[in-house]
Amino acid sequence: MKRSRVLSILLAVVLAFAVISCSGNGGDAKANAAPEKTAPRQNLQKAPNFNLTTLEGKTISLADYKGKMLILNMWDTWCPPCRAEIPDFVELYEQYKTKGLEILGVAFGREGELAVRKFVKEYKINYTGALANQDIMNGYGPINSIPTTFIIDQDGNIYKKYIGFRDKATFEKDIKTLLNL
Repeated sequence: MKRSRVLSILLAVVLAFAVISCSGNGGDAKANAAPEKTAPRQNLQKAPNFNLTTLEGKTISLADYKGKMLILNMWDTWCPPCRAEIPDFVELYEQYKTKGLEILGVAFGREGELAVRKFVKEYKINYTGALANQDIMNGYGPINSIPTTFIIDQDGNIYKKYIGFRDKATFEKDIKTLLNL
């Protein structure tokens, strides 16, 4: 009986730590479960420009994605909800890249660039990856919780912003809407 109770308490502590560690605001459940933010299509905010260096050493900016739908995902290797989303992004990119979808995974790299590179290889990430820099943080921040994902339309407008984990179906619905599929 005591062993079962100790295991239950330990499990609760581990789950609480996972929520706190992925939130930049001390684990505020409201921030992690925030609803999507959607603007009417005619009143969308322009996505801020950015300049990043990919993990392959190429310089990219928002202009490189003009005419494409972009999923801009802010994440990190140590974050359980981020880890849960990545296989879905891999599948979605494989399925829709020829139809106009691009995905850019921007890692914060708290554990360093080597950890990000190892993670990318282990998870077989097939889309562009980069480490966050001050440029993207100034434009898209503050990022108080991860994952934070921006859906950017073909004209460079922010269509939606998601804070916290979202399932594959959520992103697939946005893809089909913006790509008219």
